[in-house]
Amino acid sequence: MRYFRALLLTEGAHGMVSQAEGLAKALKLDFNHCFVNLKKPWKYFPINLVPVSKSVIDGKIPDQIENQVLISCGKNSIISSLFLKRNNKNLFNIHIQNPKINFSNFDLIVAPEHDQIKGGNVLNTFGALHYITKQEIDNSSNVFSKYNLSENDKIVSLILGGPNRYYDFNEIDLGNIFISIKDNFLDKDFKLILVRSRRTPDNIIDFAKKFFLDSAVIIDFVSKEFYLSALKLSKTIIVTCDSTSMISECAITQKPIFVAKMKAKRRNNRFEYFLNSFREKGIIKFLGENIDNWSYPELDETKRIARIIKERLN
Repeated sequence: MRYFRALLLTEGAHGMVSQAEGLAKALKLDFNHCFVNLKKPWKYFPINLVPVSKSVIDGKIPDQIENQVLISCGKNSIISSLFLKRNNKNLFNIHIQNPKINFSNFDLIVAPEHDQIKGGNVLNTFGALHYITKQEIDNSSNVFSKYNLSENDKIVSLILGGPNRYYDFNEIDLGNIFISIKDNFLDKDFKLILVRSRRTPDNIIDFAKKFFLDSAVIIDFVSKEFYLSALKLSKTIIVTCDSTSMISECAITQKPIFVAKMKAKRRNNRFEYFLNSFREKGIIKFLGENIDNWSYPELDETKRIARIIKERLN
């Protein structure tokens, strides 16, 4: 059977959107993206205790989506996927990340190696899927020309994430990161671009402006255009440690990546596994280590996984 369309289900977080849309684009499928969640109190329950019923779903999903690929990502999209799979024929459902329920509920599961799951219908990725492509970066325009920056400059970009279950993203941690950037890069004639994400708190952007003053170009709004341009112009990239998605996106550049570590609220074995594996592959170093100019093979797991899925679909 040929599939030409996809329905995407996520709760709207950047990392999940990037993974689901990235896979759909790599599969060359037209898609609709539905943002879904679980109603209270079900969103607080383990997913195996939540009934597969439309009544627990917070968000609108279609009734009929036959002959389509369904791509869900994250815990809160699972019940919607199971409900639609149960009520529609010829629906091929793919879940991204460890669903933590019986794998047989899905035609395919795409999970990063740091989730450490295996199965006959499980495809493992090195890092996270995402929607950034090398071609998109190469074709991006220099939106920083108005700041007198070009590819001839020695540019380092700081990509900021935001608070989550494991990191507070407080001014003490960010202050230490900013000091390290000043000592290791600005004092060595690098020019700094700072790009925020949707999760970056406004107070951290204000703090960065006060700290760096005129020594950095700080983009205080969320813009994919500026993000892509920063990745293209940079000789070196610094990414905060809170997001495997952002680090994976930056790794498609083949440029040196320094991960800025912060004090964790609690231990996260998955994050540590991810960082250690990227470090062993020579993709990342930690901020504060010696500055080198290194490269590594292009990491485009989204394209690789899409090729495998196309074979399964056909």
